[in-house]
Amino acid sequence: MSSQRLIIYKFSSLYHILEELSLDINFKIIYLDSENLLYEKIKNSNNYLIISNKKNLNFSNHIYLDNKPMNISKLVEKINIEFLKLHFNNQSHVKINDYTIDLNSREMMINNNKLKLTEKEINTVIYLIKKNESVSINELQKNVWSYQSDIETHTVETHIYRLRKKISITFNDNDFIVSKKNGYQIE
Repeated sequence: MSSQRLIIYKFSSLYHILEELSLDINFKIIYLDSENLLYEKIKNSNNYLIISNKKNLNFSNHIYLDNKPMNISKLVEKINIEFLKLHFNNQSHVKINDYTIDLNSREMMINNNKLKLTEKEINTVIYLIKKNESVSINELQKNVWSYQSDIETHTVETHIYRLRKKISITFNDNDFIVSKKNGYQIE
């Protein structure tokens, strides 16, 4: 069973229709008629959609359906598209210590403070965090810049210097990328 959950909130007729189709759909269907249960069900998750005929629900990932006749296959298609969007958005945010990096907008954020990053800066940060150890300049040249290691260049050092400066100015953080004797690391 998929980990995607469609929560049908106070819309029992829709629940019964989709329940009949449950073998042919790729998401779990849950019916709730209590707002408290709804909050409880979604509080530690982001892989859900709420569908209801209540217009002004203050929940993220909410789809409003009025009671007009609808084509059920179009509805299932719409739900699947919303799950795809949700999945894409969830994948686009990378958490690094107290920071969040939005890969789509290329922004680094903490609280309400944002810093715009270049694609190469994003790639550098992502590479460093995935390695979880000190990374040499030659390795960064090869894997982030696609340079051969025998070429004499200060591209990596220059980019790291500029990135650290941007982060220091914006977030007052001088320790995001640290220098080690054999390269750079995000701790």
